[in-house]
Amino acid sequence: MHMKVDDIYQFFHCPPPIYLSKELAVCYVLAVLVRGESYGTELIQLIETEYPAFRLSDTVLYSALKFLEEEQAIAGYWKKVEGRGRPRRMYRVRVDWLDRAQDLARLWHEYASRNNYPIPTKPGGR
Repeated sequence: MHMKVDDIYQFFHCPPPIYLSKELAVCYVLAVLVRGESYGTELIQLIETEYPAFRLSDTVLYSALKFLEEEQAIAGYWKKVEGRGRPRRMYRVRVDWLDRAQDLARLWHEYASRNNYPIPTKPGGR
């Protein structure tokens, strides 16, 4: 298939989504978790609603969550959710990590704002 000049305009008019690297994913996850607990599927859905230009793959997300658990930045626990079948693996920021989590969340917000996304005002998590 040959590229046309119109294809270039189309690319910039409607660019493909940007997939987060693990570094960005770690900062994004903390930015959500400092607002409240959350779980994997919700983290992926939230980025698509709050930051439509970005996407987060399952692989990168779970790699970031594993990293944060190993660093003891977040705690994961199982929670039965009303109206849902099996329990969900919920995540929250550990109290002793809150300052550092907010600092890393700031890095995400700065990155997102450079890509024209303001900090969301609605609370994350349930």
